[in-house]
Amino acid sequence: MILIDPPSWPGHGRMWSHLVSDTSYAELHAFARRLEIPPRGFERDHYDVPARLYEAAVAAGAVPVSSREIVSRLAAAGLRRRKGAAG
Repeated sequence: MILIDPPSWPGHGRMWSHLVSDTSYAELHAFARRLEIPPRGFERDHYDVPARLYEAAVAAGAVPVSSREIVSRLAAAGLRRRKGAAG
């Protein structure tokens, strides 16, 4: 399942969301391609998504969840990659 948290993360003069999959990175990358999110938006285990794309992501099927839920679901799926982790 594709999940997205609210655009509440500041950076580079705008607000950002995190887009993740609790199923696989392949699912996540395919979803990001459909939204035309560039590969450079991928960081370890998620895509950084600008606030302007939040509604489009939800309309395309991403499920809105809290930031805590994002971390919890990634960890439960074994897909969480912390900073400095290999892979």
